[in-house]
Amino acid sequence: MKKYYPVRNIENLRHMLRTSADLFGEKAAFLVKREGEYRPISFDKFRRDVEGLGCALWNMGIEGKRIIVIGENCYEWALAYMSVICGLGVVVPVDKEIPSEEIVNISLISEVDAVIYSLAYEDKIAALDERIVRIPFDDLGEMAERGVKKINSGDHAYLDAIIDPDVMSALLFTSGTTGVSKGVMLSHRNICFNLMEMCQMTYIGPEDVFLSVLPLHHAYECTCGFLCQIYRGSTIAYCEGLRYVTKNLKEAGATKMLCVPLLLETMYNKIWQNVRKKGMEKKLKSAIKFNNILKKTGVDLSRKLFAEIHHSLGGKLNMLIVGGAAVDPKVLSGLRDLGIHAIQGYGLTECAPLAALNRDVHYKDDAAGLATPNTKLEIYDKQEDGTGEIRFRGDNIMLGYYKQPKLTAEIIVGGWLYTGDLGYIDKKGFLHITGRKKNVIVTANGKNIFPEELETYINRSPYVKESVVCGIMNSSKKDYDLIAVVVPEVERFEEDFGDEVTPQLIKEKIEQVISDVNKLVQSYKNIDYTIIRNEEFEKNTSRKIKRAGVIDSIMPEYQGIVKKTSIRK
Repeated sequence: MKKYYPVRNIENLRHMLRTSADLFGEKAAFLVKREGEYRPISFDKFRRDVEGLGCALWNMGIEGKRIIVIGENCYEWALAYMSVICGLGVVVPVDKEIPSEEIVNISLISEVDAVIYSLAYEDKIAALDERIVRIPFDDLGEMAERGVKKINSGDHAYLDAIIDPDVMSALLFTSGTTGVSKGVMLSHRNICFNLMEMCQMTYIGPEDVFLSVLPLHHAYECTCGFLCQIYRGSTIAYCEGLRYVTKNLKEAGATKMLCVPLLLETMYNKIWQNVRKKGMEKKLKSAIKFNNILKKTGVDLSRKLFAEIHHSLGGKLNMLIVGGAAVDPKVLSGLRDLGIHAIQGYGLTECAPLAALNRDVHYKDDAAGLATPNTKLEIYDKQEDGTGEIRFRGDNIMLGYYKQPKLTAEIIVGGWLYTGDLGYIDKKGFLHITGRKKNVIVTANGKNIFPEELETYINRSPYVKESVVCGIMNSSKKDYDLIAVVVPEVERFEEDFGDEVTPQLIKEKIEQVISDVNKLVQSYKNIDYTIIRNEEFEKNTSRKIKRAGVIDSIMPEYQGIVKKTSIRK
């Protein structure tokens, strides 16, 4: 295995920002759309703005307070986050998509004193307590300038504020807060340790331009798509929206992008969809085969042979890093065949967020990744097949859940974070995730069935958009029936069958997909019934399917199917 990449030590995020500004100076830290064009903001400018805004906020009397930051991905969001966390108080990043009542609930739980917000979400914060200071993004530039003047006049209170690396400095809410709220408490040490760990695994440098697509309030994008780039001297360009991804990749000259499986697979499928429309599928497959043979001799003609595809993605994109859920290994290897390296990682907000990562020089497409240099991954309570609960140890483990010591004690035991995810570690140290502990279906004879495993196989079909596998207890056989609820990929059906597409054709094709999956797995994992759903599943703001309620929604149809089956018998 190749050596880890060297990284510089950082004591806290303020130290990181100052040393990055010293190292990279006038180099662009951000590319921000102004009047239709990406315009640079340097590392020096970012540091001045952070310190100026921090000073201005300090003089407003809100030092040592909790401050919500809410809004779209933009320079002002990054500026607000860094100004708060670098000596002012505790930053509370909030999901802009959640209902206003949940924002109010977060403000009460976290006891915030101020909110820095985008005017686009002014209505959502309208119900906050009147005592909470409101500061719109539009005012930050002028406030930063005012603060810089105060600093130049000798006001160094904010600059000299002591940062304790081991106290709560960020408070992130991982789920809806109207039920059991989980406010994850992170420290400077948690975040900085994570930055140094991940950058030893995969090379990220000053020559890189990242297109920021995922929401910044998530630990994944915040740590890996914002703070990491400031640490390593890379440039961040903000995407204008999902429909503009390819346009912004080209405009920014982006070399790398963080994404979730849905985005990655959509990009990959569109590449092949366009190829098929042009009647070039056979030719492209031959070129890939030829190039893969050349690669074995040290020659890679990807950029030349697949120039049109690279041009459609901006011309400079060389790596995609995916997280949030498992991705189809064929998509990762398929992108690599085209000359775009793609790797995946695994993490939780409770790990700030990285727990495992495939290296750019050492990877497995069907694995979540390897433990980083100074952390440990283990499988607890192993079953006969080697699977068990994944537990993690490292300096990036959260301080705990805010005001929930009992919940914290359940998940952190003896210095280990028990993730609630199930999986195994292979002989080469790669982590493989099989499912969530809370989703596992235990059969009457004690066998474990992981719905996520079956969904992965189902979703690999080009005729499937998404699926959920669930178990419903069948009282007559005193065991679970496995039901696959499938949303067809209508566009692919229309592309392949045109006017011949009928509900019956879709039903037959989907049932064939399920039949093929059943042949891949042990008999006790075989899916009993298939239900085709026309509408996509409801998703959270991370674009993950909300599994709760799926069983209730299909129960009438399931009961009808079972009744018909029993009558036939």
